[in-house]
Amino acid sequence: MLVKWIRCTVGDRRGFERGQRKWAGLLGEPGFRGQGGGWSRARPGVAHLFGFWESRAFYDSFMARSHDRLAAAQSGTFQDAQVRLFEYQFDVKVGFRPQFSDADVLRVAHCGVRADRVEHFTLMQEKVWNPAMAGSPGMLRGMFGRAPGDEFLVLSMWDSATERGKYRPERVERLALRAQMAVDVTALAGDVVDLEPSWTV
Repeated sequence: MLVKWIRCTVGDRRGFERGQRKWAGLLGEPGFRGQGGGWSRARPGVAHLFGFWESRAFYDSFMARSHDRLAAAQSGTFQDAQVRLFEYQFDVKVGFRPQFSDADVLRVAHCGVRADRVEHFTLMQEKVWNPAMAGSPGMLRGMFGRAPGDEFLVLSMWDSATERGKYRPERVERLALRAQMAVDVTALAGDVVDLEPSWTV
């Protein structure tokens, strides 16, 4: 499965949200599995979107045929768009599916990893982080993806902001020490996204 992550800064919020509804046209696309997103909690005006495709071939076909027509409705409403593609590697918790309707909050972590530490980083995600996240109240499901250049995406869906708050900073620090994050990771960026139900396709 291919995961597309778009992050952008929105200047015309009403126009952007109006255009966002046009993406319902994705439903007829071969290989399309789902899309959702919302607003960054920490950065005003920053929107995150996540799209899921069965394979890179289906995604490339969509980009060549239908993308520009659907995207036209949002032209001029945002800037600084950053697009990254990741290949799904494994679930965080169990039974990942690209469904957003039962989640309120999405947590995204984007990691750059040293080339010689990729194997260790991946193992720690499976053995340390996954069990901890799976055991956190309110965590519904998540996925771990990889892009060329040793970039990784960890996406997790939560059923309420309150529950996500139970994933406390001191616990995260303890887990990071155990997983040797400081040794593995060269760059780490994250965000908490309040999902917008009307953006779900």
